[in-house]
Amino acid sequence: MGTRNSFIPEKLICGVLTSRKELLGRVEDDLCARFGQLDYHAGPIPFDFTHYYDREMGSPISRFFFSFKEPVSPDSLAAIKVFTNEIEQKYADGKNRLVNLDPGLISLRRLILASTKDNGRRIPLSHGIYAEITLVFIGGEFRPVPWTYPDYCSREYLAVLKEIREIYKGQLKQF
Repeated sequence: MGTRNSFIPEKLICGVLTSRKELLGRVEDDLCARFGQLDYHAGPIPFDFTHYYDREMGSPISRFFFSFKEPVSPDSLAAIKVFTNEIEQKYADGKNRLVNLDPGLISLRRLILASTKDNGRRIPLSHGIYAEITLVFIGGEFRPVPWTYPDYCSREYLAVLKEIREIYKGQLKQF
């Protein structure tokens, strides 16, 4: 029989998509009020991988990444996604989101993103939230899996996520 262990805290990140850069500071404030101080900020990175969000959010859309200084327990991911959905709704214009927030967790081995959409490759967590392994860390690099979104395969995103992983790696030495 295996022995249960506590989860190792992981690095909370949030990808932000928006065409309204004037909202970014307020979104950052909302996130920091809940999750604490940022230790990394990247962007804007042009989001030109798809036009899926243009009708809802306007264009051009940019991606920003935040990571938070204080690592979190992986079992908090569902609650984090519920909260980020509330922020999306707070800044929505009717049914149209003006910001899209993609919270995730970086460990030494992977990037997991949270989603409200079910899929055969997603694991149900709680409160209608699913988790999906988006990238795995092999041979010193983040590597996509067959279902990884094209933007998360880009050199820009992979470089940002690797930098955040290095911050996290340094933090683990303090635990």
